[in-house]
Amino acid sequence: MFDFTQKFDDLSRRSFMEYAAKSLLGVTALSAAPLFAADAKAAPAKKKAGPVTPATADRVIYLFMTGAMSHLDTFDCVGGRANEAGTKPISTKASGLTLGSWLPNLAKVADQFSIVRSLHTETADHEKGRYLMRTSYPEIASIRHPGMGSWVMRLQGVRAGRSLPDNVVINGDNRHPGAGFLEPIYTPIPIGDPNAGLQNTKQPEYLTGGSFRTRLDLIDKFDTGFRKKYPQKQVEAYSEFYKQATALMQSEDLKAFDLNEEKKEEREKYGMDRFGQGCMLARRLIENDVKFVEVTFGNWDMHTDIYDKIGDTAGNMDRAVAALLEDLKTRGLLKRTMVVLVSEFGRTPKINQNDGRDHHPGVFCGLMAGGGIRGGMVWGTSDKDGHSPDKDAVTVADFNATIAHGLGLPLDEEVFSRSGRPFKVAHDGKPVTKLFG
Repeated sequence: MFDFTQKFDDLSRRSFMEYAAKSLLGVTALSAAPLFAADAKAAPAKKKAGPVTPATADRVIYLFMTGAMSHLDTFDCVGGRANEAGTKPISTKASGLTLGSWLPNLAKVADQFSIVRSLHTETADHEKGRYLMRTSYPEIASIRHPGMGSWVMRLQGVRAGRSLPDNVVINGDNRHPGAGFLEPIYTPIPIGDPNAGLQNTKQPEYLTGGSFRTRLDLIDKFDTGFRKKYPQKQVEAYSEFYKQATALMQSEDLKAFDLNEEKKEEREKYGMDRFGQGCMLARRLIENDVKFVEVTFGNWDMHTDIYDKIGDTAGNMDRAVAALLEDLKTRGLLKRTMVVLVSEFGRTPKINQNDGRDHHPGVFCGLMAGGGIRGGMVWGTSDKDGHSPDKDAVTVADFNATIAHGLGLPLDEEVFSRSGRPFKVAHDGKPVTKLFG
């Protein structure tokens, strides 16, 4: 049978289905539909034999410092290095662990997290580095790989009867890999501004409850014939996605996205900037059993005058992350919630002629807390100049495998794209199991 949808490329087919659904329903909430998904094709799975480690974490808050955070000025400031320039090391609550002087609040809770100081990669390009960090795979033109949140949903399964999504990106960028080649049901819901919450969810005034239900029934009747004539998995997947979007619009669970439910003084602890409020929103979503929340924070690309800029940027990060860790601990959520903080790569040990630091993939840092991660520990070291890993080097795939290990995901399970190529949650990465304890 001739399949007319094959006349469109992937983006056009997706746009057509989204446009048709939005037009027939007459609602704007569906604009939160797959903004990021690059391939709506089916992805059958094939399991390999092998043990699956019991999960120590149920949920993840993934904090992405885009722009390349300087490791020597934050989490790898050890003292005695000429390259540390305008940053001095400060002692922390964890014996023997020092941080850059811009992070006094995190120093007070250092017993709650561990630092990986030997991360390294080969790309010094921002977009390629972010893609690799989020997916464990190099970016190529022929396929788009899923981000970690989408992998979590795919391998753990979509939970029936829930209106809240299990995969959310706050302050994200348009080039986020999203669900990659997976079905659109695994696509993260984007929150552009945490202060605004999930926008376009209100039912238009011209639609009463009855007329809204009538439109839903009508589109279902229209779709029935279409689905029978073109029984493709991607068509069914989009139908399921829009059903979930509609359920979310009508759910009381939408309150989880509303920061106005919080006391002003509690919000101020995180900082009233978008990253601070994004961290608080992440806590609210985790508290409502959302599986994976990513919060993005930029402004780290400091090629010039780094010591005129890093105070504000690092200060916002320091305040928000420390408040998040303390809040999760107080609420009894930290034990089963893994908090991860990382950047796409580091910055050069040598200060350049513009008093800044340039791109440096040779070595950088990541932070992990909660969800079974040991506190107050350092894994790996950089060399005497902070230029390369000196001990226990960790690849990007290893780092992501460590997240997957904490969630109890099957690292060896293969999921196939429609082209028949096999992929795994963390590529060929090996988890750093000694971080758990």
